[in-house]
Amino acid sequence: MGHSNVKIACLIALTALLLFAPGMSVAQESYPSRSIKLVFPYVPGSLGDVLARLIAEKLTIRFGQPVIVENRPGASGNIGAEAVARAAPDGYTLLIAPPPPLAINQSLFPKLSFDPTAFVPVAAIATVPNVLVVNPSVTAATVQELIAFANAHPDKLSYASTGSGGTPHLTAEMLKARAGIRIVHVPYKGVPPALTDLIGGQVDMMFANLGDAFQHIKSGKLKALAAASQARFPALPNLPTVSDTLPDFVSDTWFAVVAPPETPPAIASRLSAAIAEAVKAPDVAKKLEDLLTAPVGSSPAETAAFIKRDSERWRQVIAAAGIKPD
Repeated sequence: MGHSNVKIACLIALTALLLFAPGMSVAQESYPSRSIKLVFPYVPGSLGDVLARLIAEKLTIRFGQPVIVENRPGASGNIGAEAVARAAPDGYTLLIAPPPPLAINQSLFPKLSFDPTAFVPVAAIATVPNVLVVNPSVTAATVQELIAFANAHPDKLSYASTGSGGTPHLTAEMLKARAGIRIVHVPYKGVPPALTDLIGGQVDMMFANLGDAFQHIKSGKLKALAAASQARFPALPNLPTVSDTLPDFVSDTWFAVVAPPETPPAIASRLSAAIAEAVKAPDVAKKLEDLLTAPVGSSPAETAAFIKRDSERWRQVIAAAGIKPD
């Protein structure tokens, strides 16, 4: 019996030593102890870049460590995403990105050099609805009228996009599939030339990010038919949604933060809480409102479900339309 008691006492002592051993949880408790890099896989100046810098500023204050935004553009967001996927899983290199590298590219490209599903979700930051806008010469005033016109005149209407596989392209393809219409795709290299030709009447319609289209809608240069959001957007409260006509038709541009594969859950949770606090701060909330974006600030689990749901939506659209990358 005495020998057993000694063994039990040793086990208890060893357990206590392991629980309180230096370094067992210090890495997570002291996180962050140095600067954090927030990689944005597109060029500076876009909405996502602005959001990244807003978040970086708040996290710098919250953690007392520099949070630096690094732009790594190229290959539809894949270059920056790959860099983060290969980074150490210690919470010091993070990715902030819109849908393509997290929810679209795995269905669009035959092969990627990283696995988007292996990232550790941290938080969704904000969402921006895509809006169906048409040149004022288009007579349709509603989604129903647009569908009726397209049915009566196949291939007569043309739609602009920012290139194959981008959200404007996929959303229009989703409309084609759901409404059973034929409209012609005209790809552009970016939002500005697409909107310029839409305003000029070279193309008839486009699903554009509300932030990009808002001033043109307000000035009357473009006519908004509907928002592709789940609910009406506060900035345009009288604008109906596409889902009023085609149930569950949703296409938001969103921005989420993820960490490299195998990042500890404790670090992801700490970052998530700090980001939620940042997006709900009054000054950030006001800036987001000015940018026509809705703050989110979700938990890691909510973010994972959010990305998975969008990935499946776009997988179905890409497969049904046979879309290939440019």
